Amino acid sequence: MNLREYQTNTIDNIRTSLQSGHKRPVVCLPTGAGKTVIAAAIIRMARDRHKRVAFVVPSLTLIDQTVSRFESNGIWEIGVMQASHEMTDPNMPVQVCSVQTLARRKVPNVDLVIIDECHVQFKFLIKWMQSEEWKDIPFIGLSATPWAKGMGKVWDDLIIATTMDDLISMGHLSNFRVFAPAHPDLTGVKTVAGDYDLKGLSEAMRRGALVADTVSTWMEKGENRPTVCFAVDRAHAKAIQQRFSESGIAAEYMDAYTEMDERKEIIGRFSNGDTRILCNVGVLTTGFDADVRCIILARPTKSEMLYVQMIGRGLRPADGKDHCLILDHSDTTIRLGFVTDIEHVVLDDGSKRGPVERDAKPLPKECRRCTFLMPPKSRKCPACGYELTGGGGSVE
Repeated sequence: MNLREYQTNTIDNIRTSLQSGHKRPVVCLPTGAGKTVIAAAIIRMARDRHKRVAFVVPSLTLIDQTVSRFESNGIWEIGVMQASHEMTDPNMPVQVCSVQTLARRKVPNVDLVIIDECHVQFKFLIKWMQSEEWKDIPFIGLSATPWAKGMGKVWDDLIIATTMDDLISMGHLSNFRVFAPAHPDLTGVKTVAGDYDLKGLSEAMRRGALVADTVSTWMEKGENRPTVCFAVDRAHAKAIQQRFSESGIAAEYMDAYTEMDERKEIIGRFSNGDTRILCNVGVLTTGFDADVRCIILARPTKSEMLYVQMIGRGLRPADGKDHCLILDHSDTTIRLGFVTDIEHVVLDDGSKRGPVERDAKPLPKECRRCTFLMPPKSRKCPACGYELTGGGGSVE
């Protein structure tokens, strides 16, 4: 398979990193950058030297998807370490492993480990990577958002494969348009571990007017697009799903407890158009590549990682898709900026720092007439054409 130029450069940069003495490089690969293609190329090169490889995924839902994608990229010598999976075969030189199974079993004897979604920092993986007997074995981390606190204590190099802006410019990601139709009152919602406390957040976001506005805004602006809605918790997601259903919109619900077979059926109905809205709690942030043309952000967050993962579900290109519509009922875009503004060039080493000044790009501003969010220097709303009448601030 032909690699894009930045994919070839990324593989060269990984090789250079390892040759320079790093043993734990992380590759930042935004949604749409071709993570599986790059991983497959690395595995093929390892196999050319008769090396054994473990590819570790953070959730059971990614096992079969990973196997399928590796096979489509010419990798067939695959065994699976996940419960009693039908492809279990410890003799195969490429092992696709769930971290949950690895934590209960003896790790495979391999020459290279690739960890997918490495920003999810499992204690078992950290212990494995830091153990003396594995100190000379390379571990390569892959993530669209390698920004978790303390990653720099475990990983020793950060390789930026490309950026969301570049991928949009090259046509490998869809452009996006953001509206902020509601501004939730989060007064009194506590912050726990760097993000909003879920209990208080759920109570704030389940207020009747907010739920109703989520539905009415989609009916006004959503153009019947296939839509993923991110909610705070199960009660919140079910409330939104029920309100959509009561309004005659085919909507379904999914959470971490939804059985795998049922998930496949739900996603199948979404993919063929029978279902228009998927209301979920945290299960569609990774490994979900259906044609999504609208994102409803009903889950406020202070986490850049969660924010970028959520928006990323809607940025994959598709036939006839000129942009992804983002209906932000959470104020997250106004709080954190556009996803294309969020960049980190070093790993977080866990050290305590003072408040981080925003030295990249100023925050978006809102058109008060149509609620469109635009770059801060805009003098005219691109959505409704309204002229800015004052010096700065929102479009009034």
